Amino acid sequence: MYPVNLISLSTNAVLLALEAQTVMALRLMAMAGLIPQKAGENTRMVSEKLPALNKANAAASKAIMAGKSPDQVISAAMAPLSRKVRANRKRLMK
Repeated sequence: MYPVNLISLSTNAVLLALEAQTVMALRLMAMAGLIPQKAGENTRMVSEKLPALNKANAAASKAIMAGKSPDQVISAAMAPLSRKVRANRKRLMK
C-alpha cells in the first residue's frame, strides 16, 4: 500500500463520518420539530440501513475475491455507504 492510498482512504473516511454526523444532526432537529420533516422520514431512516450495509458487504466481498489490497477493499465497502449518506444529506438539506 502506498502512502497516497492511505491518505485518500483516510480522507474518504473522514468525509463519510462528517456527512453521517450532518445527517444525524438534521434528523434529530427534524424529530425535535426545529426543521420541517417529510412524512415517513423516521421509517426511511431505519429501513435504509440494512440494504446499504448489504451493498457495502457485497462490494467488499467482491473486492476480496478479486484479490484487491486492503485499502481497496475498504474503499469498495465505503463507496455504497458514502453514496447513501451523501444522498440523505442532500435530500434533508432541501
